[in-house]
Amino acid sequence: MSKDNPMSELLKWYIDSGVDVFLNELPVCRLSQSVVPTSQEKNTETNQRLFQSESPPLKPRKLVSRENSLETASNSAKSALNLGDLRERLEAFDGCPLKQTAKTLVFGAGDPEAQIMLIGEAPGAEEDRQGEPFVGPAGLLLEKMLNSIGLSRNSVYITNILPWRPPGNRSPSDTEIAACLPFVQRHIELIAPRIIVMLGGTSAKALLNRSEGIMRLRGKWLDYRIEPLNTLIPARAILHPAYLLRQPAQKRETWIDLLAIQEKLHETR
Repeated sequence: MSKDNPMSELLKWYIDSGVDVFLNELPVCRLSQSVVPTSQEKNTETNQRLFQSESPPLKPRKLVSRENSLETASNSAKSALNLGDLRERLEAFDGCPLKQTAKTLVFGAGDPEAQIMLIGEAPGAEEDRQGEPFVGPAGLLLEKMLNSIGLSRNSVYITNILPWRPPGNRSPSDTEIAACLPFVQRHIELIAPRIIVMLGGTSAKALLNRSEGIMRLRGKWLDYRIEPLNTLIPARAILHPAYLLRQPAQKRETWIDLLAIQEKLHETR
């Protein structure tokens, strides 16, 4: 075949690419249910199956209003008797669209009887892969922060406001936070910590129902209220470890918060 012949070059490219099946000579209407495959079409079925996805088609999701979704989340979370029960109910909950895009549910980790409960924003890529909160670069920094005040990852309990990763690590929407908040609130009730540490502004604003940014919320003790028991838990908002990785100059402010947490922990023992 001459290299100057474009058709020859095209056929050679097809062969090199592994193309060895031609199209049927007769057109076929795939939308018609009454069409009976010809013998030629039957001979090509084996090749066609190689290119068909084995995954079943996605089922259309039933549309649910935000009010119904929040009511379902609240009722489901309140009826959870323990952490295992809460996790099962969260896995069965379909009121947050992030569940459809995330790989895994990131529930919580650490000591369920810990005196300190740390609550972040949402899982990242590494957390989504492993199904455990704060295991990426921010998690390594968080562990160093805990070690600096005599704590460890195993001596505290860690979770997030959202159990599913937002696509591209974007900031969660108000609707997504509202859908998951009842489960977080029940999570806190079951752990019953003496101190809550809110990692980042999203966590602080959601749990405290405040509109201020993290720079205004950090640096002081606030109260988290458990409504059913009318109990107040000392809460401290600190800068998120991921933010500190981008802004290391802010570590000084976080060190002050960590020392305050250490002192408060000694007071509550």
